[in-house]
Amino acid sequence: MHRTSLEVSYDGTGYGGFQIQKNASTIQGELEKALAVIYKKPLRITGAGRTDAGVHARGQVVHYDAPFEISAVRLPAALNVLLPSGIVVLKARPVAPDFHACRSAKRKVYSYSLDRAPYPQVMRRRFAYHLPGAFNGQAVKKAAQLLEGTHDFQAFQAAGSPSRSTVRTLYRVDIKEYPDEKLLQFIFEGDGFLYRMVRLLVGSLLRVGRERLEPAAIAAALAGDYPQAAGPTAPPQGLCLEKVIY
Repeated sequence: MHRTSLEVSYDGTGYGGFQIQKNASTIQGELEKALAVIYKKPLRITGAGRTDAGVHARGQVVHYDAPFEISAVRLPAALNVLLPSGIVVLKARPVAPDFHACRSAKRKVYSYSLDRAPYPQVMRRRFAYHLPGAFNGQAVKKAAQLLEGTHDFQAFQAAGSPSRSTVRTLYRVDIKEYPDEKLLQFIFEGDGFLYRMVRLLVGSLLRVGRERLEPAAIAAALAGDYPQAAGPTAPPQGLCLEKVIY
């Protein structure tokens, strides 16, 4: 068997998420259908992260075991002919038999984008959450700093998570502002993320920005003293898996 890794970009709009499902079109399902055509047999892929319905990716990574080897130069073009236009394979490479798209990852980077225009920017509606009005950026930056480091993020985990440990390390939580584009973006880089963790973190930061929550409440949520400070879960369209680092 030949283990192969793919780097994939996709617009998650209209899909039921990454993971294959019986009653919804998914990113995994579309990739596996294309691979089955090329290799003439069903193949199962494993992704670095199981993005939710409506969530996007610029740098998702998957691996699979192929019955024979195909040139890494030719494979992306062959797959992209078969895939829907919203899913694009950017790169392919042969990897070691013990490489695992999820377990081998050292860090992941997610972004969350906010449309700050007074009225929704039509061209951003699929990729940013519209949030006009007053926003206390300095308070948000203080709250973001409290999230950095190693913490128990149990309060920022949605029900249904299979994770045994809720301790994670966030190496950075950056806030980037693009005034000319009326866009604000959160960047989260960590060693791993719990189920809907980023969207719950964003939900809390947005409450801080709207001055409905004090920055100190973030620290209290991490300490387990005030779990009500977590969330609500921010809408999916603003979230994007930017990069997986190995």
